Amino acid sequence: MEFQSCVKIVTEWDIVAARQLGRNVSKELGFGTVDQARITTAISELARNIYLYAGKGEICIEKLHRVGKRGLIVIASDKGPGISDIRKVMEDGYSTSGGLGAGLPGVKRLMDEFDIESTVGEGTEIKAIKWLR
Repeated sequence: MEFQSCVKIVTEWDIVAARQLGRNVSKELGFGTVDQARITTAISELARNIYLYAGKGEICIEKLHRVGKRGLIVIASDKGPGISDIRKVMEDGYSTSGGLGAGLPGVKRLMDEFDIESTVGEGTEIKAIKWLR
C-alpha cells in the first residue's frame, strides 16, 4: 500500500469530501466511470453511517498493488457504539435509520471484497476493496 489519504467525518460536508477523494483516487487509478460511481456510492454509504451512528470517524483510501492487480481499499473506522449484530445489519432491507436498508449489504455488492469488524462500546472498522478490471 503506497498512498493513504483520510477524511475525518464529523459533518455532512465531510461525506461530500470523502466521496470526492474516492472519485479522484479511482480516476487516477484508471477506473471507468461505472466503477468510479460504485466506489463513490460505497464511500458515501460508509461515511453516512459514521455520521449517523458513531457521530465521528474517518474514511481512508489507499491505492493497492498486488501481484498483477491494482485497486483501492476504503477503510471506514469509528469509535462509536459498535454493531451488536453484524449478521442483522448485513441483511437486505434492515434499517435502523428508516432508510432503504441498502447500506452495508449494498456496499458489499458494490465492491469486490468486504470485511467488517465491530466491538460494542469500542467502534467499527469496515474495509472494502475494488480491483481494477
